[in-house]
Amino acid sequence: MYLLRRYRSRAGTSINNDLNTEIRLGDRHNMPESLFFIGMIDILLLILGLALILVGANYLVDGASAIAKKAGLSDFIIGMTIVGIGTSTPEMVVSFASAIKGNADIAVGNVLGSNIFNVLMILGLTALFYPIRLTSNNVKKDIPFALLAAFVLCTMGCGTWLDGTAANTISRVNGIMLLCLFGVFMAYTIYSSSTQGGGNETPDNLSGSKKATPVWLAAIMILGGLCGLVFGGDMFVNSASAIASSLGVSDAVIAVTIVAGGTSMPELASCLVAAYKKNTDQALGNVIGSNVSNIFLILGGSATIHPLVMNGTKPLDFITLMLSSILVFLFAFTFKKKQIDRIEGALLVSLYIAFVVLTIRGL
Repeated sequence: MYLLRRYRSRAGTSINNDLNTEIRLGDRHNMPESLFFIGMIDILLLILGLALILVGANYLVDGASAIAKKAGLSDFIIGMTIVGIGTSTPEMVVSFASAIKGNADIAVGNVLGSNIFNVLMILGLTALFYPIRLTSNNVKKDIPFALLAAFVLCTMGCGTWLDGTAANTISRVNGIMLLCLFGVFMAYTIYSSSTQGGGNETPDNLSGSKKATPVWLAAIMILGGLCGLVFGGDMFVNSASAIASSLGVSDAVIAVTIVAGGTSMPELASCLVAAYKKNTDQALGNVIGSNVSNIFLILGGSATIHPLVMNGTKPLDFITLMLSSILVFLFAFTFKKKQIDRIEGALLVSLYIAFVVLTIRGL
């Protein structure tokens, strides 16, 4: 009598999707070691895929910025578009690759998990390092825009619970609507910053003291960055699905935890550096901009590529998303007004830990 097990070993897209290994029941002691070996390969491929995404995003942004400067675009416009969207490139690649493969759970779970991670973990840790100051514009305009984005996503993704529809779906029409809202957000951000004199500021990584990159080298950087994003994204999604299967959990659970945390590393790094330099305004801007872009641009683009039917997302995900956005707004009026202090930062981190525990336990 034999026990048939199917193992999938992946390298990039897949080395062999049909690798079957027969294990005799009398050799059960070999199974844990074999399963551990296959699981380690998937974990290593997940890490390698994430590394390719992060490195590829960095080269793509640097190359595109160099060519944009050669074309005569201002530092402000480059910073608001290429560099600003660049921090959301990992989420974009993973969600777009998942949409192309028809894996809506990872596409949506990645955005949901990233936005929750951004607010609860990244803002929480940043506030623990140094309290985050909230300006009047943050309270009156920026945070409400992030709240609007979260509300729109929750409305689109909670059809079965709100009106009893057959499935929670973000259609192509919804996707186009989200992309239009992203255009409104970008126009508002550029106009708001320019009227406040932000257009004269030069980002550190785009300063004139840095030697100009030749066009031919910038083109190679863009091409190499795109290759890293494409292959890394494909490898990342494949290995994440394999890990979910081996653990016996859904793709959505892996997406809102491991995948979301991994793709949010650029935001985490930039916010902690900003906190270390006591420039928490930048940290808050990174999180708000990333969260709005994740919903309007990334989910909008993903749904336009392929309608997203969300079978794995749960009410807990949407409740946590809305709760986290509301808390940031309320913190402007509690304790030290217009500031997220260390106590509130600790609360945010604690809520994220609770969210992960409840998600893993299947609630």
